Amino acid sequence: MVSEAPPFWWTKADWRAYALWPFSWVYGRVAAIRMDRARRAMPPVPLICVGNFTVGGAGKTPTAIALAQAAKARGLKPGFLSRGYGGSLDVTTVVDPGHHRARDVGDEPLLLAREALTVVCRRRVDGARRLAAEGADIIIMDDGFQSARLAFDFALLVIDSVRGIGNGHLVPSGPVRAPIADQLRHATALLKIGHGPAADRLIRRAARAGKAIYVADTVRLDGGSLSGVKVLAWAGIADPEKFYRTVREAGAIVEETRSFSDHHHFSEDEIADLIDRAASQGYTLVTTAKDMVRLEPGHGRAAELAAKSRVIEIEVRFDDPLAPAKIIDATLAAARARKLRANGKG
Repeated sequence: MVSEAPPFWWTKADWRAYALWPFSWVYGRVAAIRMDRARRAMPPVPLICVGNFTVGGAGKTPTAIALAQAAKARGLKPGFLSRGYGGSLDVTTVVDPGHHRARDVGDEPLLLAREALTVVCRRRVDGARRLAAEGADIIIMDDGFQSARLAFDFALLVIDSVRGIGNGHLVPSGPVRAPIADQLRHATALLKIGHGPAADRLIRRAARAGKAIYVADTVRLDGGSLSGVKVLAWAGIADPEKFYRTVREAGAIVEETRSFSDHHHFSEDEIADLIDRAASQGYTLVTTAKDMVRLEPGHGRAAELAAKSRVIEIEVRFDDPLAPAKIIDATLAAARARKLRANGKG
C-alpha cells in the first residue's frame, strides 16, 4: 500500500465515492457533533493547533516548525504536542532525539524535537499539561484539529495547493475529515502551501467567511547540489509525488521511484532492494528527512541505506515574512482573552 488514503480519493469523484456515501454521511454527522458539542479542556498556556482538512500530509510539520522559530524569536519557549502516530509508547513522553527511535515515538516528533521541546501523548490534555510543567509557555499542537479534546487559541488549517481536498468527499468516500462548514467554523485561518489552483475554491469560501488567509511555499535547503544527478527517489510519506516533484525541481533526473505507506517501517528486503537497485544502475538514492529518521539509529543494511541516501531538507516560508509572528501574537492575545473570560465566570 502506497498510502493509507486510496488513490481514488485524490481524483474526480467516481462510483466508488458515491457507493460509500451512506457511510460518509454517518461519519460526517458524528464528526460534526464531536467538533461542535464536545467539552474541550482548557490548555494551561496559549495553544496553536496546526491541522488540515483531510487525511494525509499537507505540510503541517514544517509549518509547525516555522511557528516555533517565530515563537523563539519572540523570546518564548515553544513546545510541540503530538499524538506520536506510528510510535509504540503509550505513556506521556518527552522526546529525546538522541535516545528515542521512530518506532518508539513516531517519525514526525523526532523531527520536531530537533527544533524545540516535544511531548508525545495519546491523551492530548495530559500532553499539554506535561509541556507546561516542562516550561513551555506556548504549545504548538501538530494535528488534532478534529479531535475536539483541547480548546485552542488559534487554529491554522494547512491546505496543499496541488491536491487540495481531493474529491471533496468525507471519509470513507474521500479524504475530508469532517464537514467543511464545521471545520471552517472552528478554524482561525488557512495556510495555502504552493501556488497551484486546487485549493482556490476553498480559499475563496474561507475568505468569504472572514477567515485570515496566508500563503507559503516549501523551499529546498539542498543548494542545488543534485542538478543533473540521476536518482532513485524513495519515500514513505502521505504524498510521495509531492516529494518527487521537489526532487525534480532540484534539477535531479528522477530515473526511478519507490513509494511506501506513510510512517512505513522498512523491511530488510525493501532496504536491500533500494541499495542494490541504485548500485546496479549507478543511481544516487534520495529521500525525505522524515524517512531518514526511521532508519536511525540504523543497524545492518538500514545503516548502509542511511549512509548512501541523500536527504532533501525543506522548510515552509510564508509569502509575508511577518506572518508567523502575527500568528504568535494573535495566539497570545486570544489566550489572554480566554483567561479573562474564565476569571469573569469564576
